[in-house]
Amino acid sequence: MCIIFFKFDPRPVSKNAYRLILAANRDEFYHRPSKLADFWGNNNEVLSGLDMEEGKEGGTWLGISTRGKLAALTNYLQPRQDRDARGRGELVTHFLTTDMDSLSYLKKVSAEGHLYNGFNLIAADLSTEKGDVVCYYGNRGEPEPVVLAPGGSIPCSFFQLRDGGTYGLSNALLETPWRKLCFGKQLFLDAVERSQELPKDALIAQLLHVLNNDEAQLPDPAIEDQGREYVQPFLSKYAAVCVRCPGYGTRTNTVILVDADGHVTFTERSMLDKDPSCWETSTHEFKLQS
Repeated sequence: MCIIFFKFDPRPVSKNAYRLILAANRDEFYHRPSKLADFWGNNNEVLSGLDMEEGKEGGTWLGISTRGKLAALTNYLQPRQDRDARGRGELVTHFLTTDMDSLSYLKKVSAEGHLYNGFNLIAADLSTEKGDVVCYYGNRGEPEPVVLAPGGSIPCSFFQLRDGGTYGLSNALLETPWRKLCFGKQLFLDAVERSQELPKDALIAQLLHVLNNDEAQLPDPAIEDQGREYVQPFLSKYAAVCVRCPGYGTRTNTVILVDADGHVTFTERSMLDKDPSCWETSTHEFKLQS
């Protein structure tokens, strides 16, 4: 279970506006080994955390490169997993290291989507010269990937948003109106609307606050229907932006800001030693290559 909120505007009219604001949670078993976000060894182009589970080493859930390639993954809630399916984390890793553009890559992935358990994949090319392109594909939805419109989406039906210009993705298809997604999207929008007037550190702090909201949004017929084969009390624990269960929950908060000049600020707040009361925050900054 994970959640991602993002808004992008390739041509912001204000010097103080951001081309991309993204806030994401990674929910995972506390015992699953992984590395904190950093540039990959000798590869100083790619920045991400890394999955270190045996057999799935090197996969990741969210990453960005200095060349402007960005990818983010969530799993699709499905009660029965195919244990022989390929590791979904490789989908992000492969995009971050390929020369393929985002739409071409997702078309390739869509032809191989049946090899994986359910997933959603955001792939983006952030280019100052050509303009930013953000695409989406989910292997439990439409057969073809889609190019997302800047500042354009359908507001969640549970809440009347003041601006439909944000996207939300959890463990159903893009913009599926789970109550926690709509609730979190409202909080995200509140922060985004103040982004030009807030100092960068204050904006990051506000977005981290959004990601750590643990108010359960119940009842939720949409999540109950999709996960109807789960036991009800089990599902209810997933009904908040920040998930807290014994041995499982939100392990990583990530905020990515890309300003009008292509300056990237990547902030990660990570749980340490499988302890929900112990966290470490780190920030990486760099300029996108032209």
